Amino acid sequence: MSKTLEATIAELWAAVSRLETAVDMRMERQREAADVESEVRRVHADRARLAHELDQSEFRANRLEEVNREVSRRLVTAMETIRAVLDR
Repeated sequence: MSKTLEATIAELWAAVSRLETAVDMRMERQREAADVESEVRRVHADRARLAHELDQSEFRANRLEEVNREVSRRLVTAMETIRAVLDR
């Protein structure tokens, strides 16, 4: 083999090696991107679930507040009735 042919083959092998490295890096970036996309989907699902739970908690808190006001009103009425009975 002549030096030129040997050099050309060496350059070709080096180019193939660089191409393989580039393909491997590209595949790794695609895997990482897929992992990130999966994580983003999971975070969005968690956010939606948490938002739903928050809405439910706010509803329950509002309902408890209403019940608390009604119980308080009834206690005041009962105390007034007891005072009226005792004052007679």
